[in-house]
Amino acid sequence: MKMTRRTALAGALTLPLAAQQKKGGEKKGGNPYPPKLEGTKQEMYKRAGDVQLSLWIYTPEAHKPSDKRAVIVFFFGGGWTGGSPGQFEQHCKHLASRGMVAITADYRVASRHQAKVVDCMRDAKSAVRWVRTNANRLGIDPNRIAAGGGSAGGHLAAVTGVVDGMDESGENTKISARSNAMVLFNPAVVLANAPEAGVDRGDEVAKLEERFGAKPEVVSPYHHIKKGAPPAIIFHGKADTTVPYKTVEAFSAKMKAAGNRCELVGYEGQAHGFFNYGRGGGEYYEKTVKRMDEFLAGLGYFK
Repeated sequence: MKMTRRTALAGALTLPLAAQQKKGGEKKGGNPYPPKLEGTKQEMYKRAGDVQLSLWIYTPEAHKPSDKRAVIVFFFGGGWTGGSPGQFEQHCKHLASRGMVAITADYRVASRHQAKVVDCMRDAKSAVRWVRTNANRLGIDPNRIAAGGGSAGGHLAAVTGVVDGMDESGENTKISARSNAMVLFNPAVVLANAPEAGVDRGDEVAKLEERFGAKPEVVSPYHHIKKGAPPAIIFHGKADTTVPYKTVEAFSAKMKAAGNRCELVGYEGQAHGFFNYGRGGGEYYEKTVKRMDEFLAGLGYFK
């Protein structure tokens, strides 16, 4: 049966900005903003007007600048409206213990910066480009940069893998902003009409265009898939009503049809955000982290 209802995630974006805004120091999903992440090195990767955007770097024990470690950059969820880089603190600690450099990045959002979704996309591209630019100093392999994220952050991670362009003006585009792998947790990947995937945005398209800052097709990863996309793994709850499972099924199928690797791992009865650390006693955090390990190890990102 075709899915014609609008997703809650996309629908929430049509709310007036004033209704979405929160004061500084917001706390979403137990993660305060701005984050305080012990054991990290904080670096500014971008200045956008008066806004300074940072990322927080976790390194393996005895890591040296001469190392050539694989790295992952995580982007938090929150409907492109709120959220905190602290969401992926535990994922970063885990992967650093496995031998990767792990990074969680800030980006502009609607509640704090009146950002459009295209601004979020440019920030994600900037973060990956900054990491690749600084690979020698950071002790990482510029050809093993994974992007990860949940929900809206999963969208941004997918953007770095499959969407061309969307580069910030003035950046050195000779240095690629494309990730080499994607680790996606309940990602928003079909954001425009896709009849073949059973997605119909109906009369909400105009409102979405205003919130996105571009036509929905421009920001929708599904609509940019082509041969040569980096390998991906998707973790998704089959009971997710915010980002319906049907959308990631369509994304995965299109990736495979184009000759790309895409693993879809579905979890019966699980809703949006099921994978987060501390949710439901940690059962699905542990399960998804185990599968994430297998995927990244299979790519040669650690032993």
